[in-house]
Amino acid sequence: MATDFAVFLRRFLTAHLAGLRGCSPNTVASYRDTFKLLIVFFRDDRAIPPERLTLDCIDAAAITGFLNWLEANRHNSVATRNQRLAAISSFSRWMQAQDPTQLARCQDILAIPAKKQTQPAVNHLTVEQTRRLLAQPDRSTRHGRRDATLLATLYDTAARVQELAELTVRDIRLEPPALIAVTGKGRKTRHVPLTDNTTALLDAYLAEHRLNRPGHDDDPLFFNQHGSKLSRGGIAWITRKYQTMTADPTLANADITPHTLRHSKAMHLYEAGIPLPYIRDILGHVDLSTTEIYARASIEAKRRALEAAYTDIVTDDLPDWNQDPGLLTWLANL
Repeated sequence: MATDFAVFLRRFLTAHLAGLRGCSPNTVASYRDTFKLLIVFFRDDRAIPPERLTLDCIDAAAITGFLNWLEANRHNSVATRNQRLAAISSFSRWMQAQDPTQLARCQDILAIPAKKQTQPAVNHLTVEQTRRLLAQPDRSTRHGRRDATLLATLYDTAARVQELAELTVRDIRLEPPALIAVTGKGRKTRHVPLTDNTTALLDAYLAEHRLNRPGHDDDPLFFNQHGSKLSRGGIAWITRKYQTMTADPTLANADITPHTLRHSKAMHLYEAGIPLPYIRDILGHVDLSTTEIYARASIEAKRRALEAAYTDIVTDDLPDWNQDPGLLTWLANL
């Protein structure tokens, strides 16, 4: 017989997250993974097998122990720890309305604070570094032309790597104004305009692979040798491949992932004077405060702001020591 925890967890993942809230499969999988780890914790650390795990076992003390176990035993980062706590808090918030007898227990869990973490720097490339990276693929070969198109699309759309992997041919519109329909978190679709150069690369790519013919609308835009869509790992491998090919040491030694190109595009837009609300919409952020990290991280924008403010207060006028009699007399008497 299923325990009360098993029954409520199944309803939470299926009827609530996937059904009522319409969460994406990736979101549901993230919540599922959290509870898989929680079950492993109770089994290995508390000697409670899954078939005996009930709601009464899951209290604030147990959840705190689980979070500490994630850091100590699994060496998870603070960000991952907080993500697991957020999933459990979401379940507890839902449980309050499902079983009022669990109300106090759920509220104790909801009172567990997220752990503070240092704000990581925004890892991005300069415009010139980005240009050199995107120029690495050999466009005289079929694979090189595909990779050049992939990297250009990844940068130009500032897409997350999973968003790029999910693109299909129907998501591309090359007629003016050219754009790509990117489906992101929460299955929300945003339309991102394309530059002329990326549009030309995509046009040639679709023609070369005959994807611009009828019947290919639902084909993946970027695919592997088996015709399946590229995985996140495959796209990351392509990015690393061209990083290692560059002769630029600042690129070769940098920590470059597909997400680096997303950060780079956002920084370049901000430093070009594009308003933050527009950048937010291109990136698919829900809250403008998320986009503001680029304003805080942009050294170039800060430099321009400082130079524009009261430039006449600090001067670089220095006296000519040749015209200082006191200094000349002191030097002569040394």
